[in-house]
Amino acid sequence: MTKADLISEIAISTGYDKKTISVIVEAFMEGVKQNMAKGENVYLRSFGSFILKTRAAKVARNISSSTSIKVPEHTIPAFKAAAEFAAEVRGVKMKK
Repeated sequence: MTKADLISEIAISTGYDKKTISVIVEAFMEGVKQNMAKGENVYLRSFGSFILKTRAAKVARNISSSTSIKVPEHTIPAFKAAAEFAAEVRGVKMKK
């Protein structure tokens, strides 16, 4: 599913026009990005959490040139599904 597909589904289920839904979806995503960029996690009860994870510094290997590279400690965004969300998804069979 793409963002456009999601916007279409929300527009159909709510009765609002796609332009309004698009503005709302964009504002939501921008809000999540801005808060995470400030170092804050975003918690959505019964859906999940957008959290920041810290990856430890490590030495990686560049296979093509056979050299070692030092990768510094860094922060990455991650999503952790709520228990209800995860349980619902576990019951769904994947489409091929």
